[in-house]
Amino acid sequence: MHLIVPFASALGDDAAAVRADLELPALAALLQRLPAGDRDDGDETRYSPPHERALARAVGLAGGDGTLPWAAWRAAALGLETGDLAWAELTPVHCAIGRDSVTLTDPARLDLDESTGRELFEAVRPLFVDDGVALEWGGPGRWFAAHELLADLRCASIDRATGRRLETWAPEGPGARRALRLQNEVQMLLYQHPAHDRRLAAGQTPVNSVWWSGCGRRVPGARAPEGLVVDERLRSPALAGDWSAWREAWRALDDGPLRHALDRARDGLPVQVVLCGERSSVTLTSAAGSWIDRLRRRLSAPDVSALLGTL
Repeated sequence: MHLIVPFASALGDDAAAVRADLELPALAALLQRLPAGDRDDGDETRYSPPHERALARAVGLAGGDGTLPWAAWRAAALGLETGDLAWAELTPVHCAIGRDSVTLTDPARLDLDESTGRELFEAVRPLFVDDGVALEWGGPGRWFAAHELLADLRCASIDRATGRRLETWAPEGPGARRALRLQNEVQMLLYQHPAHDRRLAAGQTPVNSVWWSGCGRRVPGARAPEGLVVDERLRSPALAGDWSAWREAWRALDDGPLRHALDRARDGLPVQVVLCGERSSVTLTSAAGSWIDRLRRRLSAPDVSALLGTL
């Protein structure tokens, strides 16, 4: 079992207050059995958040900060012929325009259906084709672009940019100017598209932009290992700042996948749990040892809240 838990911790006083009061008996028991081993330390300014770095290590994706080639990997998984081209993922999004900043709304909350997603995809596709960029359908909320300039385009993860000022997370690299120009053209088109007013009239958030991410070429041989699970139930409440819902999601996670991991550990089966915050991650891995070693681990196990606070 290889479990990756994104948004196991979050920054800010409100998150810290909830974290200090969390009761997670399964995780506490796991910390007594599985040593907190490898850490991937970073900070909240990195383009690739800890859970994406952890998943990249698990599947064998190579790349630097903001250049993990998720688009090519996901496009290939959907059956698209990626070849040697450089790919990018394009996520339809809503950008909330404030008095002095633009903020990205969580795209998962758009609830784009197949029909509207296709309608918007077909509307923006000529902009890319006319510019020499191939655009392929991956789903209502996931499109793929392919062009050589995307090979070295450094982009922030959608999970990193959501809820934050977008000027901090602009693409960087040789293709950045072209990517931003296309993004601006898409914004102008979508603002005038009939779906914009139609969604507003229905009380839905309109799609008014796209977000670039996951650029690069496909890494041959990259694949998800058997037993890998990425549990994302903490993601939406964390990004929304809904700490009551985050607490309840943690309780469900503790009583579900983490309880299952604990049962496996007690049965002597291999277990690996990666807890990921906004800055860092820590890996809990089953380890052999004498009863004295196991006793020492239990006596020296870190407090759950304290460990999560380091992420």
